[in-house]
Amino acid sequence: MLCEAVKGSGSVFLSHIPITGRTFHTFVIQRRETGEVKEKPSQPGMKQEYQDLILQATGADALLIGAKIQTLWSGYGEIVRVHLEGGERPSVVVKHVMFPGESLHPGGWNTDLSHLRKVRSYQVETYWYQNYSTDGECRVPVCLAARSFGDEQLIVLEDLDVVGFDQRRTSVGPTEMRACLRWLARFHARFLGVAPEGLWPVGTYWHLETRPDELEVMADQELKAAAGKIDQILNSCRFKTIVHGDAKLANFCFSGQGSEVAAVDFQYVGGGCGMKDVVYFMGSCMDERECEKQAPELLDYYFLELREAVGDREDFSELEEEWREMFAYAWTDFHRFLLGWMPGHRKINKYSKRLTREVLRKL
Repeated sequence: MLCEAVKGSGSVFLSHIPITGRTFHTFVIQRRETGEVKEKPSQPGMKQEYQDLILQATGADALLIGAKIQTLWSGYGEIVRVHLEGGERPSVVVKHVMFPGESLHPGGWNTDLSHLRKVRSYQVETYWYQNYSTDGECRVPVCLAARSFGDEQLIVLEDLDVVGFDQRRTSVGPTEMRACLRWLARFHARFLGVAPEGLWPVGTYWHLETRPDELEVMADQELKAAAGKIDQILNSCRFKTIVHGDAKLANFCFSGQGSEVAAVDFQYVGGGCGMKDVVYFMGSCMDERECEKQAPELLDYYFLELREAVGDREDFSELEEEWREMFAYAWTDFHRFLLGWMPGHRKINKYSKRLTREVLRKL
């Protein structure tokens, strides 16, 4: 027998029983409809009202809090997998946002502005999941529920592992990179010309207006002086879309062969030029030598996919001409952020510096 029932307050609690050198945690599972309590393992720590929301959203009878997938940036909560019983879904993923009394930013940027930006980012992400939709061409997890509980927020999402996107990559080859660029192209095409209502007016987490502290400490005075002009040029694009805003490799979930992807983490989704997502993705999975060698071909592939997805809705030749011109500006814009945020970052490389020099010469 693995567990020992302890009665109290009309419920059954399972005490810690060591079995062959291991200890099983205390578990409590609630039957949604009957109120019956079963001896099934569940990790303690989630408030009952949160569990009730998950059960209501999924139609499940019981739940089991599984492993933590990751801690949110700066200690603002966690993402966990929740296993279900009695419903259509075997599991869901829950993003539990908890605003800390003191954040733990790895770069030391623990400011009021930084906190407010993060709070806003979770509000934007919740609004995104509740009010915007995509399709199989640019797959994202289905949002089953989203609710605020004072200073905490809960977003209940489809478990992408269950539907075939169960692979994560720390390094990628041509197949995976093309899959991500294809996703971005279809995403940008879907939202081309759509106003970012309820989202960030200008997407991406490094947008200049939201990063005055990082700009202030920049040592590169020429780029610092040009930052506003570069931002203005990017924001003045004729062709705008909604950008993911944090389209790094870690935010893509892959199919088994890596040929299909779904994307997660929409805290910085908002308006802008699609090149912002493209350059950020490329920089997240290639070093300077790979960028020099592969970026032109990958950019061609992105525009091939974008052309197919846009169809005859826009004058594509003009769109492509404008966005190709914005490629170096978007790369330089992110380079500007890194120079202020973390001057020793590995992404500050020869390729980034070359594109920055080209942009500065044009201004």
